[in-house]
Amino acid sequence: MLSRRKLLQGATAGGAALTLGGALGARRAEAGTLTIGFIYVGPKDDYGYNQAHAEAAAQLKSMHGVKIVEEEKVPETDDVEKTMQSMIELDGATLLFPTSFGYFDPYMLRVAKKYPKIEFRHCGGLWTNKDPMNTGSYFGYIGMGQYLNGIAAGYATKTKKLGFVAAKPIPQVLLNINSFTLGARSVDPSITTQVIFTGDWSMPVKEAEATNSLADQGADVVTMHVDGPKVVVQTAAGRGMYVCGYHANQSKLAPEKYLTGAEWNWITVYKMFVEDMQAGKSLPNFVRGGLAEHFVKMSPYGPAVSATARAKIDATKAEMMKGGFTVIKGALKDNKGKEVVPAGKAYPETAIELESMNYLVEGVIGSTS
Repeated sequence: MLSRRKLLQGATAGGAALTLGGALGARRAEAGTLTIGFIYVGPKDDYGYNQAHAEAAAQLKSMHGVKIVEEEKVPETDDVEKTMQSMIELDGATLLFPTSFGYFDPYMLRVAKKYPKIEFRHCGGLWTNKDPMNTGSYFGYIGMGQYLNGIAAGYATKTKKLGFVAAKPIPQVLLNINSFTLGARSVDPSITTQVIFTGDWSMPVKEAEATNSLADQGADVVTMHVDGPKVVVQTAAGRGMYVCGYHANQSKLAPEKYLTGAEWNWITVYKMFVEDMQAGKSLPNFVRGGLAEHFVKMSPYGPAVSATARAKIDATKAEMMKGGFTVIKGALKDNKGKEVVPAGKAYPETAIELESMNYLVEGVIGSTS
């Protein structure tokens, strides 16, 4: 399949490279149509991070006056710059969503400076007012979802040993591990979570090895924070483990073993940006939201979730939806015995301190280094 970036390279090599004026011509050809570009680092059907964005992009197609262009499997290199440029030059895109973490700096920022009249919004980047004003970032507080996953796991486990397959020990991943563990320990304080870091976002072989290792160590419920959870879900189910999902709904992969999952609900964010663009409004530069704002949702319950577990999860979620619910609160120790949150202190999901989390809580077996 010929990618847009290769089409653009071919045009350049043939001496017929399109210019910004060419993009304007493309937009005039579809007057009144808002063309939006989505760029994914992996396949759109990965049952994970990329699929969650692609599902929202598919929903946007039903909106009046909207055209969607997409490219998948774009590396976090200057390839993504070429893809963004081709979407602008060849397709007339005026709003771009480069969705992967590594696209933000320097690639998106660099292209945004070249095209000051094009809007760029990135998933997860920490935008500041030092960055171009035609750029911005959006993200969701999914730690609450992992806390609810933990409650489901806490009721399902027989061994009191849970497993977590994670990519890298960065703050957001650590928050998910900690939230999952604290949710489980709200059911039974003796429960532990063994975490294994694979080292990168998509390493299927290592993800399978990690899941098998967790099963060998007695874990009977597993969750994850990797780009494509498919391997973890299928390997865990094959070993008789229950699974809590992440990013998207993986229940089709293990219908009997899937408990529930913390999912992104990106259509809320994308629809807001599109409606602002269509209304001629300035787009916000920094957007965040959680369960209450419908940026995050939970997968339907699987058959293995007991009525008692459902009641507890539903009640906890209802508290979260009211606002003010905190997962990270004192007195809280890390897994080395050091107090990390003093008694009486609580960090809501919006707390900036959580974006620099560098510890694993008591009950987690593993290390950040």
